[in-house]
Amino acid sequence: MKGRTLRHLKLLRASAISAGVLLCLLTSPASLASDEQLSGMKSEISRQEQQLNSKSKKLNALQSNLKSQEQSIAAIATQMRDANADLSVIEKDIATLNRESQRLEQLKLGQMELLKELLNSQYRQGQHSQLNALLSGEDSTDMDRMTVYAEKLSKARTDAINELAATDTELQLKRRTLQQQTEKQKTLIASLAADKAKLEKEQQAQKKTAGAIRREINSDKGYLAELRNNEKRLKVELERAAEQARIAAEQAKVKMDGLGKYKGKMQWPVKGKILHRYGTEQTGQLRWNGMVIAAKEGSEVKAAHDGTVVLSNWLRGYGLMVVVDHGKGDMSFYGYNQALLRNVGDTVKAGDPIALVGNSGGQDASALYFEIRRKGNATNPSPWLTR
Repeated sequence: MKGRTLRHLKLLRASAISAGVLLCLLTSPASLASDEQLSGMKSEISRQEQQLNSKSKKLNALQSNLKSQEQSIAAIATQMRDANADLSVIEKDIATLNRESQRLEQLKLGQMELLKELLNSQYRQGQHSQLNALLSGEDSTDMDRMTVYAEKLSKARTDAINELAATDTELQLKRRTLQQQTEKQKTLIASLAADKAKLEKEQQAQKKTAGAIRREINSDKGYLAELRNNEKRLKVELERAAEQARIAAEQAKVKMDGLGKYKGKMQWPVKGKILHRYGTEQTGQLRWNGMVIAAKEGSEVKAAHDGTVVLSNWLRGYGLMVVVDHGKGDMSFYGYNQALLRNVGDTVKAGDPIALVGNSGGQDASALYFEIRRKGNATNPSPWLTR
């Protein structure tokens, strides 16, 4: 497949040269070429051009489709992140309601014990306490005191019963609220599950598309040229972004003093195994300008240092990318993301989440591409990060 395309390109060049030679011959008296030979040569040139144009259009369509899929996945991932945050709040509310329910249950048990004691006390006093007092010869003052005591006990009993009824009502309301919260939680979980299933389906389609793109590029031996084109595109984007960052920083009066004095102190953007290190061979004569770190899909990518976001978009070859300007010509890059959490012009602090780890840009596995540039030149990021 790879050799076939290379042969097509060589044939195209050879056909063009041959056609030129034939045209020269046709203008010469010594020409022996026939119209049929010329027509055949032109047909071959046309066929080769059509094949190359068809491949180019197909590749562009695949790239456009990949971009659309990855942006769709990014939107779903952001929604899931927000939904999980809402779910955490609901779970905390449910835990609070459970504690309140337990408190009310204990209060109810205490009131029942009090009511039991009051009933026993009144029973021991007896309904004929006044008659017993007369027969025993007690004076009226003692009788009045006993009557008052009985009335107080009766009122206390009534108050306890009323309080118990109020407690029961409150407990029922709390339980109803708890049930509603539980149902809401179940609905949210079901919605999240549906979103997750949709996301996984999108990811499968994305991987198939990415594989098709890589096969197309490899079949044309264009992978090296593709990477170099990506480098050129990135430089163009950076020049534009740097100017935007300068204007944004002036408007926001953000102090950005570069990375010079923070060598060895910058935060790791993600935790994971380093798959590719700076300077190691990438493909052909190209070497990695940064590092690729394996990380769990959907985990947060954090800013390595303070700065201003100057690029937050899909970039061919790098997928969804965030670029942070730290001032004095220093920038950090975060590529292959699943979703972007910051916009151009946003100021960030070290450790702030700026994206979610993914495999955009046609990558095989979930990872983060991390790069540091100083005055436009890539530098080894490892010495800049904390040990």
